[in-house]
Amino acid sequence: MPELPEVESARAVVERGALGRRIVDVDDTDTWECRPHAPGEIREALLGRTLVAAHRRGKSMWCTTSAREGDGDPAAEGPVLGLHLGMSGRILVRDRPEAGGGEEQEGGDYAGRTGDRRKEEWHRFTLRFADGGSLRLLDPRRLGRVRLDPDLTGLGPDAAEVGREAFRARVGRGTLPLKARLLDQATVAGIGNLLADETLWQAHLSPLRPAGELDDDQLDHLRRVLRRCTRAAIERGGVHTGEVIGHRRAGAHCPRCRAAMTRATVGGRTTWWCPQEQV
Repeated sequence: MPELPEVESARAVVERGALGRRIVDVDDTDTWECRPHAPGEIREALLGRTLVAAHRRGKSMWCTTSAREGDGDPAAEGPVLGLHLGMSGRILVRDRPEAGGGEEQEGGDYAGRTGDRRKEEWHRFTLRFADGGSLRLLDPRRLGRVRLDPDLTGLGPDAAEVGREAFRARVGRGTLPLKARLLDQATVAGIGNLLADETLWQAHLSPLRPAGELDDDQLDHLRRVLRRCTRAAIERGGVHTGEVIGHRRAGAHCPRCRAAMTRATVGGRTTWWCPQEQV
C-alpha cells in the first residue's frame, strides 16, 4: 500500500492545488469508500467550505476545513476530512474546469502512471470547486477511505519527524523482530514493507534481529538512515525507487556484495535482505 512518501506526495498536491477553493458539490455516493457515513452526509458537512490545510502523519492524511460564509464565528473550523489512500489510491487535483481540459496534479501510489485516470468508476470520491476544478480520489482497488473527523490517536510519531529519544524508546525494546517493530504504526507511523526493507538494507541490519538488542548508537544510526531513505523516496517519486527494491525477487543478488538475497515472512510481510551484510 502507499507508504509515507506516497502519502506525502498526495498531501503536497492537495496543499499546492486545492486549498482555499470553495466546495460547491461533493460526490460521496460510494458507500464502501465513505463508510460509515451515509450517502450525502459528507456532502452536507462540506458544502460551502474550503480546505484550509493539508496534514499527514505516517500513512494518514487529513484536511482541516473552514467555517461557511455567514456562520456566526468566521474563525471557527469546520469538520476534518480524512483521506486514506488504501493500497492503490491517488489524489487528482484539477485547477481549471474539466470541460476545458486544464492542468491536473497527481499524488499518491506511483503518481504519474497514465492510462487509468479516466476510468470514471475508479473515482471514488470527488470535491467540486466553485472555479470549476475538482479534487478526486482515484482508487482502482477500492481500499481507500474517506471519513469525517478521523481518529488518529492510535498512531505513533511520524517516521520522518520522530526525535532521537522517542525513536530509541519506541523501537529499541522487546523481542519482536526489528522489521516487525518498524511496521507497527503505533510505534512509528509511516513505514511500510518496501521502506522497511530499504532502510534495513541501507543500515546493514537484519530484519530478524530482536529490536531490543540494538544499542543506542545502532538505533541512532537506524533513525538517520530511515530519515535519509524517506527523503530520497519523496524526492524520487515513491518507495519503489529504493536501491534494493528491484532486487527483492528470487534469483536476485545484493547490489553491494552480490550475495544471493534471502526471503522470509517477517511481521506478516514478505521480506528480502542480504544475509552477508545485514546482521
